[in-house]
Amino acid sequence: MTVAARTLASIRATPTLLRVGLAEAIAYRAEFVVWMLTSTMPLVMLGLWTSVAAEGEGAFAQFTADDFIAYYLVTLMVRNLTGNWVLWQINDEIRRGLLSMRLLRPVHPFVTYAASHFASVPLRCVVVLPFALILALSAARAQLTGDPALIALFAAAVLGSWILTFLTLVTLGCLCFFIEKSMALFEVYMGVFAIFSGYLIPLPLLPGWVRDAADWTPFRYMLAFPVETLLGWYDRGDVLGLLGRQWLFVGVMLAIALGLWRAGVRRFEAYGA
Repeated sequence: MTVAARTLASIRATPTLLRVGLAEAIAYRAEFVVWMLTSTMPLVMLGLWTSVAAEGEGAFAQFTADDFIAYYLVTLMVRNLTGNWVLWQINDEIRRGLLSMRLLRPVHPFVTYAASHFASVPLRCVVVLPFALILALSAARAQLTGDPALIALFAAAVLGSWILTFLTLVTLGCLCFFIEKSMALFEVYMGVFAIFSGYLIPLPLLPGWVRDAADWTPFRYMLAFPVETLLGWYDRGDVLGLLGRQWLFVGVMLAIALGLWRAGVRRFEAYGA
């Protein structure tokens, strides 16, 4: 099948794939909620840092308690909106041989994976809504930007974060073609992600060399960048520049994921799968 034909088939199949993905998320809603509850570390860090700010007579490194509340609630929201479990899905399908059926379809597997996981975003919004209401009703809402342009750029940054996170986990999933214990690499990934993405600690509170390194890794653009945008830490010009860098990482990760996938599928088919 030519690239043009496969692209057309993907476009035609996308609405159906999204409906199927949403139906699956609703059917397995209990498992879905349990999965979402594993991303509550920002609430732990919220309790820790607000206590630190209180002991420091209201501020710590120019962060007040309201700053921490706003930061970690927005972090929790963005993290839950952009997460997915495609890494586990790819590993399972490779190990059980289920990938063979997916390879027979005219639609590229990346499209089917993406549609399946993107379809769960509406349910993720429902889970995130209580945290958004808490933020809106608390004094910390004053820390959010009121600039409509920055709010629109925040939405674009969240979309970029979702795609970048998805492609990064697809890349890790593709390593299962070559490494028996590829899931162990996820633990390494999470350790690095937790630091360089601002998931555990706001980047301004980290040493300067860590902040500089984070600027040149994709991790910051998976989480900290959209969070900082909604908090109004940058002006419009800075956000546009960072948005361009985020999408540059999207392109790089797509190229890496496709390269690993093609090499991995050749290896997979060589074993007669």
